[in-house]
Amino acid sequence: MRFFQSFFNAILIVLLFISQLTAQELPPIVKYGSTVYGAGNQNWMVTQDNNQFVYFANNEGLLEFNGSNWSLYPSPNETIIRSVKVVGDKIYSGCYMEFGFWKRQANGTLKYNSLSQKIKSKLIEDEHFWNIINLDHWVLFQSFNRIYVYNSKDGSFQFIDNHPYIFRCYKINNSIYFQAVGEGFYEVVNGKSVLVCDDDRIKTNRIVEVYKHKDGLLFQTERAGVFKLEDKILTPFYFESESELKPNSIFCAKMLSDGGFALGTISNGIFILDKQGKTRYHITQNSGLSNNTILSINEDDDNNLWLGLDNGIDCINLQSPIKSYKDDSGFLGTVYASIKFKDKIYVGTNQGLFSKSALTNEGFSLVNGTKGQVWTLFEYDNQLFCGHDLGTFLIGQTGISLIYKQSGTWKFNSLPNRPNIMLQGNYNGISVLEKKNGSWAFRNKIEGFDISSRYFEVDNKNEIYVGHEYKGIIKVTANADFSKAKKFEVLKSPSKGKHISLAKYNGTIYYAGRSGIFRLNAKTGSFEKDHNLSSILKNNEYISGKLNVDKSNKMWFFTKNYIYYFTSGNFDKGLKKHKISIPFSITNPMIGYENITQISDNEYFVGKTDGYFIINLSDFRVKTHNIILTEVSVNKLSQPLVNLSISEVGELSHDENNLIFNYTVPQYNRFIDVEYQYMLEGQQGQWSEWSAKSSINFKNLEPGDYTFKVRAKIANSLPGNIVEYKFTILKPWYATNLAWLVYLLLFITMAYYINKAYRNYYRKQEEKLIEENNLLLEIAALENEQQLMKLRNEQLSQDVDAKNRELAVSTMSLIKKNELLNIIKEDLKKSSEENSGRNIKSVISTINRNITEDDSWNVFKEAFDNADKDFLKKIKAAHPSLTPSDLKLCAYLRLNLSSKEIAPMLNISIRSVEIKRYRLRKKLNLLHDDGLANYILSV
Repeated sequence: MRFFQSFFNAILIVLLFISQLTAQELPPIVKYGSTVYGAGNQNWMVTQDNNQFVYFANNEGLLEFNGSNWSLYPSPNETIIRSVKVVGDKIYSGCYMEFGFWKRQANGTLKYNSLSQKIKSKLIEDEHFWNIINLDHWVLFQSFNRIYVYNSKDGSFQFIDNHPYIFRCYKINNSIYFQAVGEGFYEVVNGKSVLVCDDDRIKTNRIVEVYKHKDGLLFQTERAGVFKLEDKILTPFYFESESELKPNSIFCAKMLSDGGFALGTISNGIFILDKQGKTRYHITQNSGLSNNTILSINEDDDNNLWLGLDNGIDCINLQSPIKSYKDDSGFLGTVYASIKFKDKIYVGTNQGLFSKSALTNEGFSLVNGTKGQVWTLFEYDNQLFCGHDLGTFLIGQTGISLIYKQSGTWKFNSLPNRPNIMLQGNYNGISVLEKKNGSWAFRNKIEGFDISSRYFEVDNKNEIYVGHEYKGIIKVTANADFSKAKKFEVLKSPSKGKHISLAKYNGTIYYAGRSGIFRLNAKTGSFEKDHNLSSILKNNEYISGKLNVDKSNKMWFFTKNYIYYFTSGNFDKGLKKHKISIPFSITNPMIGYENITQISDNEYFVGKTDGYFIINLSDFRVKTHNIILTEVSVNKLSQPLVNLSISEVGELSHDENNLIFNYTVPQYNRFIDVEYQYMLEGQQGQWSEWSAKSSINFKNLEPGDYTFKVRAKIANSLPGNIVEYKFTILKPWYATNLAWLVYLLLFITMAYYINKAYRNYYRKQEEKLIEENNLLLEIAALENEQQLMKLRNEQLSQDVDAKNRELAVSTMSLIKKNELLNIIKEDLKKSSEENSGRNIKSVISTINRNITEDDSWNVFKEAFDNADKDFLKKIKAAHPSLTPSDLKLCAYLRLNLSSKEIAPMLNISIRSVEIKRYRLRKKLNLLHDDGLANYILSV
């Protein structure tokens, strides 16, 4: 059992090794799934028009892609479109029992015109049209039963039939051929089929494609390989990759513009061969395709290879300057460093150090003894140094040697004017390597500095600058022989940060971090921000500050959307910026450990977390493409969009003031970005910012004349053509010149009538004013009368008050008189009792007559009636049970007299007055809390 397990593991190792040997560096592949293009899964044929728009015969209809947007035009009879071909300005298509052409209308959309309806009665039942080819003004629609030859000049048809099974027709130069399965290979001559070859191998093997080859033809069959027909003699023809191709079933094929071949298989992806038939690429679903079944192939004007798949659409950028290798097996691991050294390419990963020949296509293999994390690779003195987690390795042609193992090694740097000494940054500081007797060895660690030194650079004064993510930049001053650090300090600027780095370029030390790119001022010893280089970090482009300097004297930097490299300026010390449109999501390196190295004159090796890719800078040639205005649509509020004519000046109503412009540059390279800039004359007078968005929406435009302009730049190229579209938004009817004339007439008329109305108004106002003045005079007279009456009333009130005062005075006089007489009377009584004189009694009698109650009452009543005539009547009417004595008491209380003041008036005691008051309350039915005096005063 253990033997079988060991054997199985060995087989796996061998297979893994073989997979590395056959690993491919593939061109970029752009994938379009059905959810992206919004149509069916299967795509049976591909073609391209003069605008470089691409069309697909899709299960759901005709599918169009202009580089920015997908458009689906449903099949005319709701069946699968099997074939499509662009001929001039028409797009011919064929489906079940139907064929015709699509033509672009003025508004930019396609409209279908049926041709088969003209000969509907001649169609064969249950017929599918699988292929379309053209020659001059003839268009051929091929089904398995017949070939329909359409004359585009006069609209007539010819038929090529009498063959039970026509598999496919082909156009080679100016000749038309077709294969009749079971019969042979035919050429169409003067509208008739002429047998070219009836070899049994041709009769029984279906021919997928026919290639032109020198003086003969090459037949690409489904399963029997390739045959060559020359001078009517059929012989086998073998590609160099015949053994690799033989097991596959070929469904479609295409001869490429460079003389190579593309073979689409049923279940094994696509083979791309060179002129000799040697496999350049074999791409399957495992290596990047969306699907392994290739239904159709077409090469576009930019040499991109379009694949119609059983499930989706792929575009292979064959001419792309970028080739990538994806390490799906995990054999390599994450690439941290790379270098070309003596015809070998070395790659340092988290798995170890790997190497391969730079002259062959073999895969990488592990360098024995280097398993583990590799941090850096450095070439110096014709030696290769490897910074490893275990320490420092010296890599030789025959083996490796570990020359330092006290600590892991981050980085190496040589020293100016000291060729036999080299510094290395370690986990615990900086140490020195020295060359003695022709061999490099560890000499010493710089004492007094134990900080991890992943990034460090040495200036011309032998000052060491260490970049530390958590501390910032540390300046270390060592003694002359680098045995000890005399001092070190942390610089205040630039600030610390994650993924910072240092690099030396053209003798200047550069720092890069989130805050920008800085360079060391050799005179001041401080870092100063380079605003020109830091501008690449605008718009949140920063990912990592890792700087890479290569052998060709380029300094590389990775951002979110680009890879930049800097080169020396022509006339000043400033650096020139160059950018490659490869986003970080595609480069996919380990953040903070981005690495790139030159492996040939113009080829650069870039490490990734799952493999690597190779950039060829000399192939970064951008082909000129024109920008195309594809659609102008307008809508009213809450109404659907309406497409306008693109070729004519637009004239829109005032409420059609919401416009959408769609434009595109039909280029399909994955790593070339297109940016657009627009301007709307009449609203804005300057170009917008560059944007990747291929549409713009203008809302609520004011009436007026407008010119929309748009231009594009591809990669870093200057803008090419400018597309213009002129349109006018009309004024509403109520703002036209005629309306203004009507408004003027109405205004004059209204002014006349308003003037007339105002005159009548002011006349009436005048009359009204006179009338109001008269009324005011009358009112003033009435007010005067009222004033007189008021004065009279005041006079009467004053008279009443005077009489009341007289009444009060009179009453008080009577009270005082009676009091005096009572005093005298009492005194006389005392005297009469003592003397018993008759004369005194006579005087007392006289006094009694003068203080009789009736006399006092009569005097008081007369005065009270003059002052308050209605009171006694009112209270008598309210309380009929009141006696004259009660009325007297009420009258005295009305004058607000106290019981003490009332007693002499009634000639009774104060106690008797209180009793009378109590009885009066009972008669008046007053409550306990009601005041008697208050009630009398309120009557």
